[in-house]
Amino acid sequence: MSRILPFLLSGLLLLAAGPASAGFPLFDSQGEEVPTIAPMLEKVTPAVVNIATTGKIRVQENPLLSDPFFRRFFDLPDMPRERQTQSLGSGVIVDAKNGYIITNNHVIANADEITVTLRNGETHKARLIGTDPETDVAVIQIKARKLVAIPRADSDKVRVGDFVVAIGNPFGLGQTVTSGIVSAKGRSGLGIEGYEDFIQTDASINPGNSGGALVNLRGQLIGINAAILSQSGGNIGIGFAIPINMAWNVMQQLVKYGKIQRGRLGASAQDLTPELAQAFNIPFRKGAIVTSVEPGSAAQKAGLKPGDIVTEVNGRPIRNATDLRNAIGLLRVGDKVRMKVVRDGKTLHLSATVAKPALSHLEGEELNPYLAGAVLSDIQENSPWYGKIEGVLVAEVVPGSPAWRAGLRKGDIIVAANRKPVSSLADLEQVVKGRRSLLLNIQRGNGSLFLFLR
Repeated sequence: MSRILPFLLSGLLLLAAGPASAGFPLFDSQGEEVPTIAPMLEKVTPAVVNIATTGKIRVQENPLLSDPFFRRFFDLPDMPRERQTQSLGSGVIVDAKNGYIITNNHVIANADEITVTLRNGETHKARLIGTDPETDVAVIQIKARKLVAIPRADSDKVRVGDFVVAIGNPFGLGQTVTSGIVSAKGRSGLGIEGYEDFIQTDASINPGNSGGALVNLRGQLIGINAAILSQSGGNIGIGFAIPINMAWNVMQQLVKYGKIQRGRLGASAQDLTPELAQAFNIPFRKGAIVTSVEPGSAAQKAGLKPGDIVTEVNGRPIRNATDLRNAIGLLRVGDKVRMKVVRDGKTLHLSATVAKPALSHLEGEELNPYLAGAVLSDIQENSPWYGKIEGVLVAEVVPGSPAWRAGLRKGDIIVAANRKPVSSLADLEQVVKGRRSLLLNIQRGNGSLFLFLR
């Protein structure tokens, strides 16, 4: 240990004295020459806030307990259908003028009230701008004067080995700073989020750090702390942050549109492995190889074919299939896609327009308040009803919800709405959206019935 410590100190001194030391002084409050990042932290910590939320979630219960006859027969007391929730987390002010704060979706999920506490102790009620569960990004807004924002770095240029600092509110203790390095980049396939491109760090990240800042030694924001890998729930040196380039892209859409409207290309891809590179007789090892293209899709219209190797999208290098999915997944319907592909050893440049995704599942309340609590879907190929009947399947119904009280049950098939046949979610959306009453023709098992919702 005695040999390691001087080495680390000398390394920090060299780092501080180098050309990248702007904003990273060598002097402490006594004017002595020592390695310190305190001056940098004094500038950025006011931009990291504590977030506290309160809300309610529906209590799942046995369907029998929702039956009034059953409850009266057994003289069961009324049980609460909802329970109070609380959560603590962190957030980062990224736009001081407008009061925009980036945090994690899981920090503010199910929140009815969001309270932000600034570094100076001021508290403010926050307004939810929008959330994106797929990337675990949420944007909230506060109205306050003299806010401080953290400047952004280009997270694509972050390197493994860069020194970083994590700032957040672990375990509700209050603002805490930890340090480490970037351990890895481009982490995906972890099953944490739908779109993953994490920066991995060994800077201590614990419960409550979620939504906090990961900054470099220049005091620039490179990521939003999001998750840890741990069997105990505590830090073991493996933490993950959402790259700020991804979080910023999502934020821009949430601020402008209030939600993310992802499009689709209509192509499937897999990683270009060394074995596949050899089979395709190509010298490079990075890219995504197209495995299938859907007929009539944006990919087919652009000329993309199975066997094409996508190496670049909108100027961004594509290392693997995850990169391709992330690049397309962060685009909106109608956005243009410029792809650089290799086909039979030749480089081609293809252009496509991101198309509207085909609906497969939909929350009923997105169509009509009377359908709240139901999950609706098209009849899939693995369903015994596929090809035998046209309609929309009721995939799930929450007991006690408006859809449940109206009589809808899991497994029902809506074959008509307001006396108009429906064969897909798109059909149902056109018929029921915004209507003040619904007349549904239901196929249930081998029988059928009408339900009138108003």
